[in-house]
Amino acid sequence: MNVLVPLPFVLGLGGAAVALLCHGRRKLQRAIALAVTSATVASSVALLVASDRQGHLVTQVGGWPAPFGITLVVDRFSAIMLVVSTAMILVVLVYAIGQLSVERERLYFHPVYLVLTAGVCLSFLTGDLFNLFVAFEVMLMASYVLLTLGGSSGQIRSGMTYLVINLLASTFFVVAVGLTYAATGTVNMAQLALRLGEVDPALRAALGLMFLVVFGVKAAIFPLFFWLPDAYPTAPAPVTALFAGLLTKVGVYAIIRSQTLLFGDLGRPSVLLLAIAGATMLVGVLGAIAQNDIKRILSFHIVSQIGYMILGLALFSLAGLAGAILYIVHHIVVKTTLFLVAGVVERMAGTASLTRLGGFSRMVPVLGILFLLPAFSLAGIPPFSGFVAKLALVQAGLESGRLLVIGVSLLVSLLTLFSMTKIWGGVFWGAPEPAALSEGPAGGRLRPPSLMTGATGAMAALSLVIAVFAEPLYGLSERAAADLLDRDSYTAAVLGEGGGDLLGEGGGEVVEPASPAAAVRGGDS
Repeated sequence: MNVLVPLPFVLGLGGAAVALLCHGRRKLQRAIALAVTSATVASSVALLVASDRQGHLVTQVGGWPAPFGITLVVDRFSAIMLVVSTAMILVVLVYAIGQLSVERERLYFHPVYLVLTAGVCLSFLTGDLFNLFVAFEVMLMASYVLLTLGGSSGQIRSGMTYLVINLLASTFFVVAVGLTYAATGTVNMAQLALRLGEVDPALRAALGLMFLVVFGVKAAIFPLFFWLPDAYPTAPAPVTALFAGLLTKVGVYAIIRSQTLLFGDLGRPSVLLLAIAGATMLVGVLGAIAQNDIKRILSFHIVSQIGYMILGLALFSLAGLAGAILYIVHHIVVKTTLFLVAGVVERMAGTASLTRLGGFSRMVPVLGILFLLPAFSLAGIPPFSGFVAKLALVQAGLESGRLLVIGVSLLVSLLTLFSMTKIWGGVFWGAPEPAALSEGPAGGRLRPPSLMTGATGAMAALSLVIAVFAEPLYGLSERAAADLLDRDSYTAAVLGEGGGDLLGEGGGEVVEPASPAAAVRGGDS
């Protein structure tokens, strides 16, 4: 199965090249994009099944052994992220085909979309820091084009803010990678897991903080989230949904991967992470309550919900990380669904302002249902997927004695429910607003576009599937969390059992501490 490891990335990049060659043939580009994304989903599912059965899957590109060549690694965590992300990418593509104008589709939408898919897949597959930087840059280039697609002044302005902030983060990323290489002589993450243990603790903590800042900008954690609420709402609806559901979670993935594999207990600023988690949850939800636009409310909720994922990491326990992984899966699906609903509303009414909307539950009942399902889940109402994920995190926090941040998380859940009722009251409740509908491109028609509604319904159904199969999904998340806590298995899979001998000139023998996952499992028994 190791031969399948590069396939999601290769499919995306190769598909983008083929779609680019078919420029001007819109239907053919659609078919290529749909075929490639479907194949990417299938390969991701195969990798998840294989990694859950066999453990780590490793490919050394070009036959060069680690740490000298490019290493691609799939474990349960990266495989879970691949499956959920590529499935969401496929559904949003179907939505985009039903929503985008002919002009926007002709502006290289499909090739750029596939390039973004390749960058996302590479982020989850790569086993070294420099290629993680490359993956981020691929995503940045593609996402900037998608953000500014169509060329309105608001899009260009927001896109420039997004580009400048992310270029600064990329510059900081390169500096962090350079300093890490200067201190350890490698950028291979498996070898770094060994060598960073010999680095001066102060330098190791500083490197950990640098990577936390870099990935924190991508993930939009407090106080580095300021660019997100202005950048996302101006983009076309499918682009906004894609970014909202996925791109910040790539940053969260990078934070979790680096903090568990590279810095472990010694370099992990747990108190700082707990403070960041609480502040991110609270500031994000308060920002959402203050807004009067559907997309801006949901954009601030992206920030708020990231705090729950960071909370699971900060607890640094098997239960905490398992809860964080399950929460990521739930959030990608639910947040994408909410933005897809917002896109349908905006398409029909020509506006996303709450003051100019109303009565959609009467005019388009199915849209009200498609909003309520993910809204309840986002707020953590039982028995939806958000309740299961939040319950897992709350239980992990109580076991760790982190009562203050757990109290904040429960308060934020109540405020999230309040902000969801604000959207319901402004968009779906009350008397219909025919004036608003007449301004929309649908010309006042009350039948929502079929492809857009179908894709939204598929995402809503997927959120219900997560709730129904919460127990096996949590079991899978626990196994993925155990992988994250067991650094020995990762390094052995990439470097071999004798990986500790690759410590460089004059390097002494490294004695790895006992696996935290093994300690947790031993404590449970």
